[in-house]
Amino acid sequence: MSENAMPGMAAQLGANGQNAGADDEYLRIVSAAPQNDESVSDEELRPESLDSFIGQPQLKAQLQLFLDAARKREVPPDHILLAGPPGLGKTTLAMIVSHELEVPIRITSGPAIQHAGDLASILSSLEEGEVLFLDEIHRLPRAAEELLYIAMEDFRVDVVVGKGPGASSIPLTLPRFTVIGATTREGMLPSPLRARFGFTAHLDFYPPSELQRLVMRSAQVLGVNLEESAARQLSLRSRGTPRIANRLLRRVRDWAIVHDLDTVDVGAVEDALELYQIDKEGLDRLDIAVLRAVVESFGGGPVGLNNLSAMVGEESETVETVCEPYLVREGFLVRTPKGRVATQKAWEHLGKLPPKDVNSLF
Repeated sequence: MSENAMPGMAAQLGANGQNAGADDEYLRIVSAAPQNDESVSDEELRPESLDSFIGQPQLKAQLQLFLDAARKREVPPDHILLAGPPGLGKTTLAMIVSHELEVPIRITSGPAIQHAGDLASILSSLEEGEVLFLDEIHRLPRAAEELLYIAMEDFRVDVVVGKGPGASSIPLTLPRFTVIGATTREGMLPSPLRARFGFTAHLDFYPPSELQRLVMRSAQVLGVNLEESAARQLSLRSRGTPRIANRLLRRVRDWAIVHDLDTVDVGAVEDALELYQIDKEGLDRLDIAVLRAVVESFGGGPVGLNNLSAMVGEESETVETVCEPYLVREGFLVRTPKGRVATQKAWEHLGKLPPKDVNSLF
């Protein structure tokens, strides 16, 4: 990899990560959005090769074949789209691609590009074979999208010189490069843009077994003497998301340091996460408040979003976009046309006996 590609990367990544997610999501310890103090910490935990990347085995095999073929053809690979929920490793995979190909990487994000001219400036400065990583690509302005269509397909941009009736467009040829787009909302990408990616990878939530391996690797990097059983307990509370797993590991490390522990066992993990109000299902204070409101205040539902939000004292958007996705995915809540309904699992998690007709509510 070019030595010029890496200096300042952590700063760019921190800023872009924040723009892409942190200001859009209520930040909690179990939030999958990147947080302000994590850019440097995440850098030291990132693997640099596909072999050391844990999880997503099918995707890794596909991507390895894709990159090996490009190397043998001695041409930059086709453009790559990485789609999936936040915190699963899209940025890490983009950096791995640049490491594997031994080419520089340029990092920016959709929200950071305000005008088509911003993107044109970046594209015109790319080197042959360079990787351009566009995080939250679905948030590009429309004018920048249209510019990107031409650049990705024909490797040129049209530079407008002058203003008004006398303005003229000058085509500028670009060196061949590879765009890696990352998105948490693939459905928001226009079809013409999706069609220009030669390889699309979908990242899935991690099973506990893979998260446990990831936590053990991260503990080694951070110098934490972590027992396997403790890593298992961390993985079960991490919502299937590596970013959350690494964040919880850092908080447990803090606990161990303050309490002068040489080895972190299950008890230390449970004590540390109890302090942060993270229970055995990965639910935090806000999640429990939502479940209690549905079960105790509304008899299990159905309850409308506005009433539910008022009961827990949060904005309706926070409840809908931050709490509900995980609660629904894990089977604690069901969305119905009449409102939100608590499942039998939710009643039991709160230590309450569900009504006999709980299944008839949805």
